[in-house]
Amino acid sequence: MSEGSFVNGTFQPSLHRDGVMMESASHSYSAGSIQVLKGLEAVRKRPGMYIGSTGIEGLHHLVYEVVDNSIDEAMAGYCSDIQVFLDLDSEGREICTVEDNGRGIPVELHPTEKKSSLEIALTQLHAGGKFDKNSYKVSGGLHGVGVSCVNALSIWMEVTVYRDGGVYRQQYSCGIPQTEVVRIGDTDRSGTVVSFAPDYSIMEQNAFNYEVLVSRFRELSFLNKGVSITITDRRGDETHSQAFQSEGGISQFVSYLNEFKRVLVDPPISIEGEKDSIKVEIALQYNDKYDEKVLSYVNNINTREGGTHLTGFRTGLSRVINTQLQKNTKLLKKYEEKLEQSDISEGLTAVVSVKVPEPQFEGQTKMKLGNSAVTGVVFSLVYEKLGNYFDEFPAQTEVILEKIINAALGRIAARKAREQIRKKSEGGGLPGKLADCSEKDPAKCEVFIVEGDSAGGSAKQGRDRKFQAILALWGKMLNVEKAQEYKVLGNDKLQPVIATIGAGLTRYNNMGKDEDFDHDVNFDVSKVRYHKVIIMADADVDGSHIRTLLLTFFFRYMRPLIEAGYVYFAMPPLYKITIGKKVQYAYDEEARVRILQENNIADPSKVAIQRYKGLGEMNPEQLWETTMNPETRLISQIKLHDAEEADRVFSMLMGEEVEPRRAFIDANAVYVSNLDV
Repeated sequence: MSEGSFVNGTFQPSLHRDGVMMESASHSYSAGSIQVLKGLEAVRKRPGMYIGSTGIEGLHHLVYEVVDNSIDEAMAGYCSDIQVFLDLDSEGREICTVEDNGRGIPVELHPTEKKSSLEIALTQLHAGGKFDKNSYKVSGGLHGVGVSCVNALSIWMEVTVYRDGGVYRQQYSCGIPQTEVVRIGDTDRSGTVVSFAPDYSIMEQNAFNYEVLVSRFRELSFLNKGVSITITDRRGDETHSQAFQSEGGISQFVSYLNEFKRVLVDPPISIEGEKDSIKVEIALQYNDKYDEKVLSYVNNINTREGGTHLTGFRTGLSRVINTQLQKNTKLLKKYEEKLEQSDISEGLTAVVSVKVPEPQFEGQTKMKLGNSAVTGVVFSLVYEKLGNYFDEFPAQTEVILEKIINAALGRIAARKAREQIRKKSEGGGLPGKLADCSEKDPAKCEVFIVEGDSAGGSAKQGRDRKFQAILALWGKMLNVEKAQEYKVLGNDKLQPVIATIGAGLTRYNNMGKDEDFDHDVNFDVSKVRYHKVIIMADADVDGSHIRTLLLTFFFRYMRPLIEAGYVYFAMPPLYKITIGKKVQYAYDEEARVRILQENNIADPSKVAIQRYKGLGEMNPEQLWETTMNPETRLISQIKLHDAEEADRVFSMLMGEEVEPRRAFIDANAVYVSNLDV
C-alpha cells in the first residue's frame, strides 16, 4: 500500500523524490510563497551571506568593514590617522567607534535618490563611492554592502561626518534611520566617526576580542606605510591601548614575522612594480625553520585562500630558484633533480600585497582572488627582479640554495618515514603503551597522555575503563620546532601519539594545511579516536615543558585537533589539605590560602598539608578523585584564536634563538609570584 494519510475522509498519497518525502499538493508552492525582502531585511535574515558567520569572526568582520572604509581613504591619499575605541554603554552593551581624518562621507542630497548621500550609503546595499573610480582607484570594499551591513546588524548606530565646514549626524536602529541627517555644528576638520552596538539577538558572540583586533590593525599598519592606527579598549577597569605606524611597510612586516627566528638573509628581499594598473609589493626572507609563512593581500584584504596573485608569486619564485640552481655546479652535485614547491617553501616567510582596480573575489568575505591577469603580472615581476637580486648577490643566493637543497634531501628522507607510518597503520595495531577504553564512540571517549610510567600506572588503575584510555610517555619528547619533517615522522616518542590519535598528520603553516605534504597520511579530524585528548603532566616546570612540547606538535602537525576543541590540559592539585577527617584539595596557592581561611586555620602547621611534586605521588583513588573524575576534576580546554600570533609565540618559546625567549621571561616574570623550579 502507498504511504500517505487520510484528510477529510480522502486518502492523500505522500510524494517522494530521491528518498525525501514531499508535502502533498494541498501545500502548494505558489506566487504567495515568494518573499520580497526590502532594504536591509535580507542582511538580517541571512547575515552569514554578507559577513561570513554570526560567530566571533562575523562580529569582528563588522569592525573590519568600518575600518576598511577608513583604510580606503588612506589608500586614496586622504587619511593618515584612524582611531578605534571599544566601550560599554550605560546598559552594558558593547560599542565600537571608528574615527578617521579622511574626507568624510558626502551628506548632500543624491541627484537621483533625493535623499542625503550619507543615508543612502548607510541604508542601501550596493551603494557607495567604490563604484566610482574617480573617487577610489583601488578599494577593499567593492560590493557597496560593507557599512550598510554593519548598520543592518547593529541595534544602534550613529554616524558623525565632519565635512565642508559642518558637522552632520544621523542615528539608526537595525538599519532604519531614527533621525534625519542634521547639521549640529561647525568645524575646521574633516573625517567620519562611526559608532555601533551589534545586535546580539543575531550575533552569537557578545564581546569583541581585543587581541584579535590588535593583530588585524598591526597588519593593516604594515600594509599602509605611514598610516597611524590606534585601538583603545575602555571596557574594563583598566584602559588598554596600542598604536601602530610602520615606515618600512611589508618589508618590516616580514621582519616582524621572523622576529624570533634565525634568518639567512637580512634585510628581507623587496620586490615592487606596477603593470596594467596593478601595483605589486612583495617582501620575502628565508629562515632556518622548516615551515612556511606566506601571507597574501589584495587591496589590504587578507586573501587567506590565496588566488591568482599567490599563484604568480609561487610560479615565479620556483622558476627563478630552479634557474639559479642550474648555474651552481657545486650544489647540482648534491641534488640533480628538479626542485619541488615544498623544497622552495621550507623556511620561507613572505608577504604578497597587490592593489587591483577591479578585483574579482569569491564571495563578500573575499578569501580568494580570481583575476587571471594578476598571475602574469606578479610572475613577471618576481622572475625579473628576484633574478636580478640573485645575480647581484651571489653569496646570499648560495645560502638560500643550500637551505632549499637540504629541504629536498629531507623530503626524500621524509618519504621513507611516511612509508613506515603507512605500513604500521595498515597493520592496524595500537601502541603497546596504550591502555585503550571499551567505548567505540569517539564523542564519548577520552585519552590521557601521561608523563612517566609511574603516573601512567596510577592512571590505568584509577580510570574508568569504559571511556578513558591512558597513553604513557617515556623518555625525552622531541621539540618539533627544531626538527625537520622526516625526524618528526620517524620519532619513536611521537609515533605512539600519532597511532593513538588515529587520524594521520599534516604539516600546517600560516595558511592552514601544507598542500605539499603527502596526502596519503593527511590528518583527518573525522577519524580522531577520542574527542578529549587530555595532556596530564606534573604541576611543575618539567610538566609544563612536556605540555608545551606536545602542544607544539599538535599545533604544527595536528592543528584541526586544537581547532575542534579536542585538546585539554589536566589540572592536578598542588596540595592535599587534611583538617581533622576532612580532606580538601587546592589547585593553586590562592586556593590553599582560601581553604585555610574558610576553616579558620591561622597557623598552617596545625593541619596536615601535603605538597604534590608529581602525579606519581598520588594513589589511583586520589588521581581519579582529583584529576580524572568528570564530576570533580578541573580540565582546561585549549583554544586557538590567532594562528599567526600563536606561530610567533611557538617560534619564540621553542626555537633556537635564546635572546627573544629571555626578553619574554623578563617581561612576564612580574606576573609570577611563586615559581616552582
